[in-house]
Amino acid sequence: MILVTPVRAALAALTLSLSARAQYTATYDPNNLPPTSEADQAGTNQCGTTNNATSKCQNLYVNSVQDFCLWGPQVANSVIGNVEQVVVAYCSNPNRGTRSFGDGTLISAHFVETPDYIQITGSGNFVNINIASGDAGGELDPHGADGLGNPHGGLVFSNVWNSGTNNLGEQIHEWTNFMSVSEYCIRVCKPGPRAAAWCEHIYDVTGCHWNMPGNYGDGFDSCKGDSGIPMGEYPQPDGTTSTFHQGEGATPPAHPAPSASSCQTYQSSSLYAAAAFTPTTTVVPSGSQPTATSNLSSNNGGVAAAGLELKFTVITALIGMFIAVTVIF
Repeated sequence: MILVTPVRAALAALTLSLSARAQYTATYDPNNLPPTSEADQAGTNQCGTTNNATSKCQNLYVNSVQDFCLWGPQVANSVIGNVEQVVVAYCSNPNRGTRSFGDGTLISAHFVETPDYIQITGSGNFVNINIASGDAGGELDPHGADGLGNPHGGLVFSNVWNSGTNNLGEQIHEWTNFMSVSEYCIRVCKPGPRAAAWCEHIYDVTGCHWNMPGNYGDGFDSCKGDSGIPMGEYPQPDGTTSTFHQGEGATPPAHPAPSASSCQTYQSSSLYAAAAFTPTTTVVPSGSQPTATSNLSSNNGGVAAAGLELKFTVITALIGMFIAVTVIF
């Protein structure tokens, strides 16, 4: 964790400097991952393709409101800030070799794609993924005080900017994820010269709403959005930018949530149908079902249609038998 008391500001700066120099820069192909990717790693990066409740997979995939993962403890009733180095992946996609969220875990999810990052914000019942009741939360990021990241060996992939082989995407080096027992936010930053600024990791005690302003209310949707302003940066009237450092004076207000547009709203039951669970909150779209989930809707519709067709065939056959018996007698 970052030291926050003003009298230790210099030591905090030194720690950050050492962490930056120690940060690993290896890039991994998600189709060919090693057993582990960092020292003292508690889990694995070779995860297979079938989710299970005891998986120690430490790979996150953040692709869409339908396909994303979050970090969570391995053991029930864990305070997230005490187990940051050993958390594992929980995912909505059942084919990642990770653990699954499970029934009732995701209450809302709001996906936004901006020119500089993708972000998902929302609420949930994260006792289901082993976070202790009442836990106000903590931050996971690829840096950490020892430069090995929280968790050690945690790798993040996205196919939003590069689909990669088998649509598994590319490794993303700058990301940040806050988790509490009831709320979450995750931002994955597009590779580029300011990726570290858009996914700044030094504000670990300020929480989701300060670091990632956005929609934390009910519902499931996917939007396009503006990038806004990087966390901790405050443009001044003279054209310069003031940067806030945690622990140095009062925390300034959070930036307002950037504007969003082209939003598509989803029914949670169809959105996560492939994962064989239904989140507790269902939002009915105001219009027709978006094409982004048409494959799920079509599959569900196909199953329903097949069932109706079978029932019709059986009923028709019974009517025919009844008529035949009536004619005979």
